[in-house]
Amino acid sequence: MRTKTFILSTLAALLLFGACKQERMAIDQSSTIPVRISELAPKAIQEIVTVTGTAYPIRDAELKTEQAGRYQLKTNPRTRGPFRMGDAVRKDEVLIALDNPEIVNQIAMDSKKLQFDSAQREFQKQQSVFEKGGITLKELSDAERSFVDSKHNVESATLNLAKLEVKAPFDGVIADLPHFTGAGWIASGQLVVRLVDYSRLYAELTLPGKDMDRIVRGQAVTVNDYSAAQTALTGTVTEASPALDPESRMFKLKIDIANPKLAMKPGTFIKAEIVVQEKPGAIVIAKSVILDRQGNKIVYVVDRGLAVERRIKTGIENKDEVEVLEGLQAKDQLIIEGFETLRNRSQVKVIQ
Repeated sequence: MRTKTFILSTLAALLLFGACKQERMAIDQSSTIPVRISELAPKAIQEIVTVTGTAYPIRDAELKTEQAGRYQLKTNPRTRGPFRMGDAVRKDEVLIALDNPEIVNQIAMDSKKLQFDSAQREFQKQQSVFEKGGITLKELSDAERSFVDSKHNVESATLNLAKLEVKAPFDGVIADLPHFTGAGWIASGQLVVRLVDYSRLYAELTLPGKDMDRIVRGQAVTVNDYSAAQTALTGTVTEASPALDPESRMFKLKIDIANPKLAMKPGTFIKAEIVVQEKPGAIVIAKSVILDRQGNKIVYVVDRGLAVERRIKTGIENKDEVEVLEGLQAKDQLIIEGFETLRNRSQVKVIQ
């Protein structure tokens, strides 16, 4: 009887032990938290100062008439039609001509050229005679003076005739072309063309005084159109004022922007990101994975199935990322998802 009782007791104990083990395993499995990880590797990080402003063309010219005359819009040799807004033009191309026969007659270019040719021949002749002793030095000087005067007269006439043409002072694009009635008379000093060169742009920006010591000439700048998604342009800081505005406590800086494909237009409202510091080979993590626990910056890494708490010290940062100076190292398995409810040495399961 005792033997039978012993056997029954042993069987009951074994059943109870098995049930407890299964319950404990179920509890352990339910307390395991799924997480995603990222293995840390050194990479570069940039600290950026962001500022907004307006981009302007590197060259901008308003071309006005220097003489009165009848308006004649010239033909664009590339389109074979009259010049229009948006047309690319080349330096010294004639965009507009003014027909003014009265001015042409007053200048009398043909007469001045004849005088020049005659004076030049006379001077050359007198030089030859002087070398043979046939005339005095004064006579040679008189011939030379007549030659020089006639040369200056031709040059002056050429300049005056050039005032009847409006030429492009540089390679650029026609930004404005006010309408004038064909062959209509326009006065001197009339605005007829606005020409811009925006193969490079510039912007004058302002930043608070706290950033003054971090902005220096030559720093790299990334520039975006604030209102449109497009490829970013690159630029540099070209000037930085050493003085603060006494009222705003801001200082002025100027940036130059490369725009070889003319992707960004003059007048665009821009966002400029100035790289004030850069570190290659740093341990960098997303700001979003950092928890604040009683004033300490906390992250979690996976170590043998457990979430291990790490206190970190940070360095330079940008909008999304921060450098870690202490607390993490390369190849650490940083938890990037599922960390919000973790405690030190919580059981975790890594999921893909």
